[in-house]
Amino acid sequence: MDKILPLGRIPSLLHRYATGELKPSQVVEAIHAQIANDDDHVWIHKLPLESLLRYAQAIETKEMALLPLYGVPFAIKDNIDLADVPTTAGCAEFSYIPKKNATVVQKLIGAGAIPIGKTNLDQFATGLNGTRSPYGACRNAFNPEYISGGSSSGSAVSVAKGWVCFSLGTDTAGSGRVPAAFNNIVGYKPTPGWLSMRGVIPACRSLDCLSVFAFNAADAERVLAVSAGYDAEDIYSCESKEYVLDFNAAPHFTVGVPRNQQLKFFGNSESERLFRESIARLRDLGGEIIEIDFNPFLETARLLYEGPWVSERFAAIQEFFKQNSEKVISPVRKIIASAEKFSAADAYNGLYRLRALKRQTDRVWENIDCLLTPTAGTIYTIQSMLKDPINLNTNLGYYTNFMNLLGYAAVAVPAGFQNNGLPFGVTLAAPAHQDQPLLHLANRIQQVYALPLGATGAIDTAPLKNKASSETVQSDRVRLAVCGAHMSGLPLNEQLTARKGKLLACTKTSSDYQLFALQEDPPRRPGMVRVKENEQGFTIDVEVWELSILELGSFVAGIPKPLGIGTITLASGETILGFLCEHYAIAQATDISQFGGWREYLKHLNR
Repeated sequence: MDKILPLGRIPSLLHRYATGELKPSQVVEAIHAQIANDDDHVWIHKLPLESLLRYAQAIETKEMALLPLYGVPFAIKDNIDLADVPTTAGCAEFSYIPKKNATVVQKLIGAGAIPIGKTNLDQFATGLNGTRSPYGACRNAFNPEYISGGSSSGSAVSVAKGWVCFSLGTDTAGSGRVPAAFNNIVGYKPTPGWLSMRGVIPACRSLDCLSVFAFNAADAERVLAVSAGYDAEDIYSCESKEYVLDFNAAPHFTVGVPRNQQLKFFGNSESERLFRESIARLRDLGGEIIEIDFNPFLETARLLYEGPWVSERFAAIQEFFKQNSEKVISPVRKIIASAEKFSAADAYNGLYRLRALKRQTDRVWENIDCLLTPTAGTIYTIQSMLKDPINLNTNLGYYTNFMNLLGYAAVAVPAGFQNNGLPFGVTLAAPAHQDQPLLHLANRIQQVYALPLGATGAIDTAPLKNKASSETVQSDRVRLAVCGAHMSGLPLNEQLTARKGKLLACTKTSSDYQLFALQEDPPRRPGMVRVKENEQGFTIDVEVWELSILELGSFVAGIPKPLGIGTITLASGETILGFLCEHYAIAQATDISQFGGWREYLKHLNR
């Protein structure tokens, strides 16, 4: 087990699988043994070993090339549904057992990821500190006397400890960012609507986001490629848009930071020192630092808990709260109960004020490309937080509460350690749909800092380059060989071009394939099969296209039987994904292998 845990980054684990050093079943056995004793209150429900092995053994029968998260273990915040496992939202009396996975969970499992269990949280995702749970205060991965951050406390610690490679949290007011800063990992909060919220218990439904915790931003981007996508059944889902600026390619960019008098560190001089250092690091990367008026952002932030949006928290659990308010933990109960003082008129006035503040903050973005702030100004002990749960929690949200009200994307990035050994982090933010540029800039910052991975003590052995690394490209792009109607100029090629596919090469397979004209409805299609031993084979013309992993999923879902995607060998000896046909379908098909490809066969038909 010592040779397996702690886990590192996703590419490292995939490499160990590819070389045969590890199998998914070995990994889940090691994790199950490691988390058996949960003194840090990270887990609410751990999957039994039999369930973990079922996931792992099913994955071991599949092609690694088809599963971008092959055997990658992950954790799930316990307000997100995992089929046949209780969802509690941190309240046992509220618990129910969902029949199906949350949409994003299903996508991740479909990509080969293995759920390990459900993690602890501030009850009903109401808090930024990790102490508001009847399942125990989740402890910081570096010092158990300190808070882990919340509400996605267990999700962050499970990554920082190296038990999983990534985890899912949620983020309404900072819950996907503050725990990342306190545990030396990345916390990615997407543009609201990029990740479906179906199967997630809402806190403020109009603002909520699923979030991703990972050791670095490249891993978060890898998870994003699998999990994002428009969901017509989620009323707040939205299509992603092209981003304006890529910080990997830009030699110069502008960074907004709050004016000195608007920065707050709540008496923590170490946080202030580390934030000043982060500004210098960004300047070294080509960032021009511009001081901005942070007041409109701060006023927006106050709307979240001091304005009518608190009523959304009440609406989310209205019937349960009316009948079982005594079952809700004290600070959470106080916050949700305060919703009763807001009227419909207050809600409209709040919307009007938000609209006005949005106009003010929009003007700030005319001069900057991204915003840099501390993720949190300071960190507290568990004991201090329990003594003053409301005021200290408010301090933690000083730099976070405005993000979703304004529709921004944000990435919390590790940025060094205080003298007491506790981590510090900064947050990069930008307007909606600038997620990937932020993740790329976060990668560059992590390259400069070269910090250990979470609390594992391990150093990334494959540091990222300043420019877009090949790993980043591979993390969200995949090559696919097509041999028939999807080739350039043919009837189904639009299915590739509409997904922004890029033609890389026209080449041939190795000489052990046959091509058949299938008997099916138009458009005509071929079926390619690998020959059996001692059968005559041919080289077949193919085109190699490149697609994002995200688009590949929807493309593959539309492929009708008997065709499918498998691993094929090119004439160069390289193996990539490509179209293959099930053997049963060729019994009534015409062997056209002698033509060497589908285009030549079509020319023959037209003569």
